[in-house]
Amino acid sequence: MGTGQVIGIAVAATLLIYAGFVLVLVAAGRRQDARAFAGFIPDCIVLFRRLLGDARVPRRRKLLLAALVAYLAMPIDLVPDFIPVAGQLDDAIIVALVLRAVLRSGGPELLREHWPGPEASLRAISRLAYGTTAG
Repeated sequence: MGTGQVIGIAVAATLLIYAGFVLVLVAAGRRQDARAFAGFIPDCIVLFRRLLGDARVPRRRKLLLAALVAYLAMPIDLVPDFIPVAGQLDDAIIVALVLRAVLRSGGPELLREHWPGPEASLRAISRLAYGTTAG
């Protein structure tokens, strides 16, 4: 099996888990939570792209963001994704740590300016980065 196939399988498995979680929220009657969760990853991608292009973000923090994107794109993880919960948890922890470092360097205004998602998600990211809400 080639590297491209492994990456394809990893991406497909991640998308299935992600979609499954959204469907569980919908089935549980939590449509608003499902909608917010469904958009959270795309919103984070937009945030990363915007932060990488912002001159106010220090070069070291941009390198940290670029390294995070590369790590997430690689099929090899600290804990393999096929291990339930722990496989995804290591990625989430690394994302949280990098986001915290990058966002603390720019301040809450930078986050508010670049966050494309709903207010509830902004508050969650703000609590992660600053220990308080950005609203």
